[in-house]
Amino acid sequence: MRIFVTGISGCIGHYIAESLIKKTDHELFFLVRNPAKLKFDYNYRSGINIIEDSLENILKYQELLNTINIAILTATCWGGEKESYQINVEANINLINSLNSDKCKQIIYFSTASILDRNNKLLPQAREIGTDYIRTKYQCFTKLSELELYDKIITVYPTLVFGGDENKPYSHLSGGLKDTLKWMNLIRWFNADGSFHFIHGQDIATVITYLVNNGENLDPSFSKKLVLGNKSLTASDAIKNICEIINKKVYFQIPLPIWLANIFIKVFNIKMAEWDYFCLNYRHFVYQNPINPSTFNLPSYAPTLNSLLKDLGID
Repeated sequence: MRIFVTGISGCIGHYIAESLIKKTDHELFFLVRNPAKLKFDYNYRSGINIIEDSLENILKYQELLNTINIAILTATCWGGEKESYQINVEANINLINSLNSDKCKQIIYFSTASILDRNNKLLPQAREIGTDYIRTKYQCFTKLSELELYDKIITVYPTLVFGGDENKPYSHLSGGLKDTLKWMNLIRWFNADGSFHFIHGQDIATVITYLVNNGENLDPSFSKKLVLGNKSLTASDAIKNICEIINKKVYFQIPLPIWLANIFIKVFNIKMAEWDYFCLNYRHFVYQNPINPSTFNLPSYAPTLNSLLKDLGID
């Protein structure tokens, strides 16, 4: 098959590209703005094509897109109202509309779990007060149902993404985690009310490679919408787990109720964006039936917090 992939210069993109290169024999077309950022070997085998350009110019490649069997859309813009809309909405819609309905078998579109509520339904606040990134992801998703190829789209919603090493860029969270550990002597004394899911970039790549080979026969119960994540963790358990790994004792934890946090914000005049303030009060970012490699009876690379921290060299 012929597979077109965007966003390969990022953390998730590197894992997906490497998996497709080494675990499939499909012909690959990688759209990348700056090939110098690529840390994987794109000369590893034949059938790997690098297209140096921006997603904004995707309409230049309509002739190529007309021949594509699978499109994997991971590219994203993180900020700037105009830029985010151009990339996260317009460019992705233009790409999908340029695919041939007879030749295209499936489209794997990367959204974000931040646009979903705890029942995997759309979260209105993501549209109303979300960051440029989150708001445009919401906008793009709502437009997908209007497209001719909608029935071929599988939407994936990553939760908190970790990953990166000497051959791959670190995710935003992995890049900042070691700095956070410097504060564990203080953090360990507090019990934060919240919960979350996480997933490693390698496990995302495993799921995407599985979908490349099996997505057309995906169980209808998934409704072609997959929240990518491991079992949820509470913030308190995560703090205790991390402290155990780095050999710091947790004798007791002081509860930090939300009303107290709100008092601190007012007393110290802490400036917070509307979305940040919403997240502080929402607290439990958990979802129904999260998907990871074990869902498809495949081995997981980092299914637990312990394995995740070990991958980051924290033990």
